[in-house]
Amino acid sequence: MDDVPDSPRRSREETSLFRARRYLMCPPEHFRVTYAINPWMDPAKPVDVPLAVAQWEDLRDRYRALGHTVEELAPRPGLPDMVYAANGALVVDGRVLGARFAYPERTAEAVAHLDWYREHGFRELRAPEHINEGEGDFAVTATWLLAGRGFRSSPLSHGEVQEFLGRPVIGLDLVDPRFYHLDTALCVLDDAVDGEVMYYPGAFSAGSRAVLARMFPDALIAREEDAEVFGLNAVSDGHHVLLPQTAQGLFAPLRERGYEPIGMDLSELLKGGGSVKCCTAELRG
Repeated sequence: MDDVPDSPRRSREETSLFRARRYLMCPPEHFRVTYAINPWMDPAKPVDVPLAVAQWEDLRDRYRALGHTVEELAPRPGLPDMVYAANGALVVDGRVLGARFAYPERTAEAVAHLDWYREHGFRELRAPEHINEGEGDFAVTATWLLAGRGFRSSPLSHGEVQEFLGRPVIGLDLVDPRFYHLDTALCVLDDAVDGEVMYYPGAFSAGSRAVLARMFPDALIAREEDAEVFGLNAVSDGHHVLLPQTAQGLFAPLRERGYEPIGMDLSELLKGGGSVKCCTAELRG
């Protein structure tokens, strides 16, 4: 019997629920580094605000060029970290769980985010009892919510999130302060397929590494040099993966899996400890 040639690999559009997304972003008009609440922040290093704005606008415009909707949250003076919009809430199925920040420097951001959601027609909103920093520490897959803990979000927030959103929560312990939020160490590549994630094992405890290996045996494993430049602080729409252009080691593996990596320069915003994902909240439902 003659060998049957392998069928060509289908594109991500054919194999996933690739769809236009709706994002919330906040311009970095007031972005500064005047305090240090993570290892990346150094008040002695000046921030080029016009460059930060230009880099942010490039990311926003790239989303729109790809067919996504980008809503904008007005920045407020005195809140330099509002540009990291992903930290302000977690939105699943139209339900909004607000943030409760670990550091007082960011406390007022939570109110600004809930105000925006309320003013834009979201009706199921909750201000949390326990510390959580939105999509910084919660990642949405087809079945689960992956939940980071160890530096920012409280383990007590996991039960609160599960009860409000009705999705099982899988807790993961972060142990390297460079990767203080889950979204600096793990990225969901396709939220319609549970196995499609990429992560850096060194950011997690031994037990959490074992959990990730069991849950995602085919995950893309990132090297430290790509994680260090925030290569996992990325946003995927199921086909395109927007990530820092300096994470060169991730580009070929992503292409091999059928994704289209798009390199972005957010070097100024990295001075505050954030990149593509930190600047992008997804409005699900």
